Amino acid sequence: MRLALYTGIILAGGYACLTPALAADPTGDWRVADGVANIRVAQCNGSMWGAVSWEKQPGGRDENNPDVSKQSRPTLGMATLIDMKKKPGVDQWEGQVYNAKDGQLYSATITPAGTDQLEIKGCVMGFLCGGETWTRVGPPIPLSPANAMAKGAPKPTGAAPKAQGTAPQGTAPQGTSQGTTGATVPAPTPAPKTATAAKPGQKGAADPVGDICLLPEIAGFAH
Repeated sequence: MRLALYTGIILAGGYACLTPALAADPTGDWRVADGVANIRVAQCNGSMWGAVSWEKQPGGRDENNPDVSKQSRPTLGMATLIDMKKKPGVDQWEGQVYNAKDGQLYSATITPAGTDQLEIKGCVMGFLCGGETWTRVGPPIPLSPANAMAKGAPKPTGAAPKAQGTAPQGTAPQGTSQGTTGATVPAPTPAPKTATAAKPGQKGAADPVGDICLLPEIAGFAH
């Protein structure tokens, strides 16, 4: 049996070369064997989870789910690797995998093979096992702040202190400058700030999935 999974996001930029210390890190974005999608893997509340973060053909639906109420749900952002726990003494995680091609759950393991491959194996009833190898397309993802159910970075407390008193005589008001003739002229308008690129696993215009630990299906299970 060939375990053909329907799954992630191709990041706009390439990922940096990984050091041997990261060889056993299964987090990041992975291209599935048949190339139809990527799976984003991240650690959520102590377990590894994976969700679809990019589709070759956008607009997929979970049509083969035996639960009729879920057959219209989008496959983008859908959990595929479910509550995978690390096995003691080995760089391997075991849990369940959801195969959208047949709507079934399988017992499965994921095992990093070097820095840029992830082996996934699944079995039905303990036999009829199959598997495939995924290829890394994005760097490892830092531990999610969603483990503490944080929605974002802490906001600074209080506003910046305001200047006291009035400007000394002969000093131009803020936002203006004095010319050589003594006339007050407006200060040049500062250039607008450019948007910064999204970090791996960070939701943005080019990444509609973002932190998978915040997806309702995963957050509700993990917490």
